[in-house]
Amino acid sequence: MLERIESPRDLDGLTHAELTELAADIREYLVRSVSQTGGHLGPNLGVVELTIAMHRIFDSPHDPIVFDTGHQSYVHKLLTGRRDFAALRSRGGVSGYPSRAESVHDVVENSHASTSLSWAAGIARGHTLRGETDRTTVAVIGDGALTGGMAWEALNSLSACHDRVVIVVNDNGRSYAPTIGGLARKLDGIRTDRRYEQFLGWGKRNFEGRGRLRHFTYTGVLRAKRGVKDLIRPQGMFEDLGIKYVGPIHGHDIAQLEWALQHARDFGGPVLVHVLTEKGRGYTPAETDEADRFHAVGKIHPETGLPVKPSRFGWTSVFADEIVKVGHEREDVVALTAAMQQPVGLQPFADAFPERTIDVGIAEQHAVTSAAGLAFAGLHPVFAVYATFLNRAFDQLLMDVALHKAGVTFMLDRAGITGDDGASHNGMWDMALLRHVPTLRLAAPRDEPTLRQAFREALDVDDAPTVVRYPKGPVGDPIPALRTVGGVDIVAEHGTAPQAVVFGLGAMASTAVEVAGKIAAEGVSVVAASATWVHPVPEGLLDVVGNAALVVTVEDGLRDAGIGEEWADAARTLGNTATWHHHGIPLEFLDHASRAQIVEAVGLDAGAISSVAIGVLKGQRALKD
Repeated sequence: MLERIESPRDLDGLTHAELTELAADIREYLVRSVSQTGGHLGPNLGVVELTIAMHRIFDSPHDPIVFDTGHQSYVHKLLTGRRDFAALRSRGGVSGYPSRAESVHDVVENSHASTSLSWAAGIARGHTLRGETDRTTVAVIGDGALTGGMAWEALNSLSACHDRVVIVVNDNGRSYAPTIGGLARKLDGIRTDRRYEQFLGWGKRNFEGRGRLRHFTYTGVLRAKRGVKDLIRPQGMFEDLGIKYVGPIHGHDIAQLEWALQHARDFGGPVLVHVLTEKGRGYTPAETDEADRFHAVGKIHPETGLPVKPSRFGWTSVFADEIVKVGHEREDVVALTAAMQQPVGLQPFADAFPERTIDVGIAEQHAVTSAAGLAFAGLHPVFAVYATFLNRAFDQLLMDVALHKAGVTFMLDRAGITGDDGASHNGMWDMALLRHVPTLRLAAPRDEPTLRQAFREALDVDDAPTVVRYPKGPVGDPIPALRTVGGVDIVAEHGTAPQAVVFGLGAMASTAVEVAGKIAAEGVSVVAASATWVHPVPEGLLDVVGNAALVVTVEDGLRDAGIGEEWADAARTLGNTATWHHHGIPLEFLDHASRAQIVEAVGLDAGAISSVAIGVLKGQRALKD
């Protein structure tokens, strides 16, 4: 059946029996393909019928469909003609998120959560202002993403308009992990109330045998099922805002979904359709094992769901181990997460200290400001978050934490180049942004020992924000310091009175060592150095630079306005006359590819850096001659 679908309109002539067969084909394809490439498996298995129904009722791209976060868009890709997942999330292959470069059916590429309703509100208002009254904008948002404040800002705005917007709430009770908070409790009450099945049955009985909708007015539908809805009244939460509500709807019954979506579309104003789905549906390991393990997977054995290769010891695991040790030593340490307890390594701490672990939902702004409040109350909060997601709370870090001299520690996971998740997940912005925050101290540890040490040192700061950043993936071998000069570690040394100094920040320290070796092979005296605390500028910077003619900085953050430029400016202010060359990530959005491919593409590999350095040194010699 899947091979017959080249575009959404190929769905129109299918019977519901054929649609059920198609759904089974899609699930089989997803398990087979994603197990070979890795990717977001669980979320997509849960939205198969929902995506089919949306493309049957709405005419994409005339009716734009906006996926919140976008990790659940694989089925949408398959139904819009992208059936080759052999290189999913790899260079040249299909993106793991919606991509405008791939299809006119993809609207929003940003894979940060809770933004879809704002996008939909803007698109729908644009259609209204242009007189395009036959177009409906659809936003698909999960119950997890509804915990984000931006989603509620959009709901508040939508309640005051009459634009054609259908909000599909994909309610599976989870984001990365079970959804928490008052909203989750409210939706869970609806989800577990057996009386809602009467409502589901009513809608299903109003379909003809081949699944074509009978024609009801929206008012008539509401009147007919009012008795059932009054039993549980779930709509009050949204209708009090002025948003019409339909549901809850069985998210794996295509006929039921089409019934609800058609009437929501025909209403002609903002309508919320509450759909109950099961994450990982149809794949036994995802249904019977830990469901969250299948949110995103690496390469797995499709029969068992077990990894093809066991995960190597990673940076996140180091932090996870160290914060548990600290938790036993310090009762004032409290951990915060924005709906990512397991991915950022806080699960062991939560198991050991559940009362000192706070999950705020997908609400980074709230997390940061509440951390300032915890610090005011005498605790030391640790907010563990992906580096790319801290961008969303920069104002709160600046004005609520730093301005108020709050001792809050930020552990930035997935800092630097992450690769296969694409532009929005590369943690490349943090150092360029954070070095402009007054009083903030920033660490970029290079290995396991310096990560553990930096974390503990950060916890000792109680009058300013501290940040510790570390990359995705396995931790390399330790890079011991030969000696330390004013906070700067010399990690490799070739000759005396160095003509060149190569600074490697954080995970790029090993690259700096390799670059220094290549420069030394040209007969040049050189040292490689790394500082754990990179901002403010280390005291020993000029002592390490000495009389070197060339200073090279290597960082996996933005080159422009990065740490390298900060160090060079400070050195020049103090009279340093060396030539400085900075290597980092260019100011552009990076397409999805492996980390190694991106490193090479942006010139951050040792070969490219050493080639530039050797060329500069040869030029300096020629000038002297």
